[in-house]
Amino acid sequence: MYEYIKTVLPEERILFRRQMKDYTTFRVGGEAACMLLIHREEELAALIPYFNRIEQDYFILGNGSNLLVGDKGYRGIVLKLDGPMEQITVERTRITAKAGALLSQVAMEAKKHGLTGLEFASGIPGSIGGGVVMNAGAYGGEMKQVVESVTVLNREGETATLDNETMEFGYRSSIIRNRPFIVLEITLRLAEGSRDEIAARMEELAALRRSKQPLEYPSAGSTFKRPEGHYAGKLIMEAGLRGYHIGGAQVSDKHCGFVINRGYATAADIREVIEEVQERVKEKFHVLLEPEIIFLGDF
Repeated sequence: MYEYIKTVLPEERILFRRQMKDYTTFRVGGEAACMLLIHREEELAALIPYFNRIEQDYFILGNGSNLLVGDKGYRGIVLKLDGPMEQITVERTRITAKAGALLSQVAMEAKKHGLTGLEFASGIPGSIGGGVVMNAGAYGGEMKQVVESVTVLNREGETATLDNETMEFGYRSSIIRNRPFIVLEITLRLAEGSRDEIAARMEELAALRRSKQPLEYPSAGSTFKRPEGHYAGKLIMEAGLRGYHIGGAQVSDKHCGFVINRGYATAADIREVIEEVQERVKEKFHVLLEPEIIFLGDF
């Protein structure tokens, strides 16, 4: 396998025993056996069919903002979207971004060019690829409002372009959550606006985040999806779990919808807090909280 990978990537982009705590916003996680730094779509098109053919586990990594990696690490291969896979280009009212670009950086480019519609994403820490997969949103905005098309790669290494309707966007979901597609590139359609008004709205949202969210601690943002007819944070608070902690993992005092790393948490601590919250809320309110977080590797 290593010999094949070397035909696709230069050796300096084939990394071993990388600490995943350095690649996730939770700042926890053990070693990845191997990490490949992906710079071009053609590299994915050569590697993905091969890994599927030999049944090799792999994971596509953007900014690691919605990811909890186990303390014992991940035995598969991490494909990190890097360098040119973070490129952003602007043409009139369209922005085209490679999947590894940070959503916040894409929002800043929109502001720079006087394009409105993406202000909601200015404080979301994830990559745009992950944001499209989960239809990321905040403060009344979500990706489905601005996505024009998404270019994806399938298991056979073939590309296809999906329009907004084909993406089947729903609450924190899209067609890609249920299909073995890898996002390569996203085209957004925005509208012309006032730079000053865009900047003001972004600062307003940033102030709201600072006042309501525990941004001073490592986390993965909102830990749970919003259950139908309820708010996860309110259910958790009313279950008496504000400040509940195991080791260095804690339900935030500031916003109960966040599980935070107080600086010394293990991945197992975080997972245990999540599971305890699920159990207590289900017991008290008969509501099952579904995590937004992806769990990867051995705990």
